[in-house]
Amino acid sequence: MKKFILSTATIAALFFTTGNLHAQDEEIEVETEVEMEQEANEFESIDVISLPQNIKDAVMTDYNDAVASEAWVMTKEDETKVYKLKLDVKGEHEEVFIDADGNWLKEEDID
Repeated sequence: MKKFILSTATIAALFFTTGNLHAQDEEIEVETEVEMEQEANEFESIDVISLPQNIKDAVMTDYNDAVASEAWVMTKEDETKVYKLKLDVKGEHEEVFIDADGNWLKEEDID
């Protein structure tokens, strides 16, 4: 009789432990999904050389003698791309935002 009670208690303990482990796995997956969504709306560093020609033309036209020293790109939810450039203009650094068509953007217009 003792063996039967111990066996039943062991099986019940294993059953409840397995259920808790499964619940923990689901919580971890939810946290990962949230992190992925946050990363999607962040700028990623890219090579200045890989900038689209429209952007290079806009910098040459609107910022005479400026050199883009760093560049980042962000793909928005509607699949449009926004570029963030660090320009060296006559010894001063300036960060600007521009879309893939070469239209200048204000920082508050990005979201």
